[in-house]
Amino acid sequence: MASLNLQTAARMQSVLQEHIDRGRIPGAVALVSVGGRTELFAALGQQDPAAGTPMQPDSIFRIYSMTKPIVSLATLMLVEQGRLQLIDPVAKYLPQFAASNMRVAQDAGRQLVAVQRDATVHDLLRHTAGFTYEFLGDSAVHKQYGEVDIAARNRSNAEFCSVLASVPLENQPGSCWQYSRATDVLGALLEVVSGQSLGALLQQFILGPLGVKDTAFSVPASQQHRIAEPFALDPDSGKPVVMMDAREVPHFESGGGGLLSTAGDYTRFLQLMRSRGTLDGVRLASRKTIEWMTADHLGAIPANGDMLLPGHGFGLGFAVRTHAGLAPNAGSVGMYFWTGIGGTSFFVDPAEDLFAMLLTQAPGQRIFFRTLFRQLVYGALD
Repeated sequence: MASLNLQTAARMQSVLQEHIDRGRIPGAVALVSVGGRTELFAALGQQDPAAGTPMQPDSIFRIYSMTKPIVSLATLMLVEQGRLQLIDPVAKYLPQFAASNMRVAQDAGRQLVAVQRDATVHDLLRHTAGFTYEFLGDSAVHKQYGEVDIAARNRSNAEFCSVLASVPLENQPGSCWQYSRATDVLGALLEVVSGQSLGALLQQFILGPLGVKDTAFSVPASQQHRIAEPFALDPDSGKPVVMMDAREVPHFESGGGGLLSTAGDYTRFLQLMRSRGTLDGVRLASRKTIEWMTADHLGAIPANGDMLLPGHGFGLGFAVRTHAGLAPNAGSVGMYFWTGIGGTSFFVDPAEDLFAMLLTQAPGQRIFFRTLFRQLVYGALD
């Protein structure tokens, strides 16, 4: 069974602390579990650099897109109950997305063409529904996302979908993998299927049964002293760092990026994934559902952009490693992971019975540190 080498595990902390001392990130919480044992759990640096507050093991972070795997699991739990299927058209639940109502932008937005088929729930889960994210480029569709202020948090999930459906698709459904607003649409779809808000559904299906206390779409006043904050100015660009307001109760419960959480809370979710759907004697999803969720669902479907590295595919809410080589970092075939734009990341390696997580609030440095952390973790394995 794999384990962490104590000497190199200590180096992991010292390397992170060195970057904190150099002003690269304000602070971080790092966690590594091997064989079900927590072998590293360290809170380093500052929780709030403006106030000089030290980082705590239970500091609360904006986890952004680490919301997606949780919402994806809730979707598959509804599938297990027979309440929806992945082959269902999105329009069955959200009619504004019917192919007959949508168009795909082509020729730099100068031409709108018919949508060839309806996007499905499967497309939403694997990001092949034709949507995009406003920050991923400067195409005509990206610009329209900005013009309609697609990221506004003062709309309900249903209202968000109405606005999104008014903008053309970036790609034909099923034609390519494109990281996107698809999981936000999925959150609204789950509200229709379940008859309750996304927050209430997640609480009933996952957060409550896991016994977590600090994972939600906002932080209550009594716990706001625990919120981890970024530097006021990015250490590289010198520009102001803007993150979502963790204190505001949003109308938009973003299934793609709205949750806040702690290392302890998210560890409970990763423990559930490691044990393939059961934790502390409570079964939330079947073993086969977890295996299905963490398998590659792209196959020969091409990936747009550089977010999926060589040797990787995408499952139902996670990137999935498909080759031992090809990628410019270590890992095992079958490893799955995802990250948050605010600087949070995790990965689960079933072959090594390992999961690891790094939480920080440093949007501009996120790619460097999630890569560094993975190198440090694999470099510490015996």
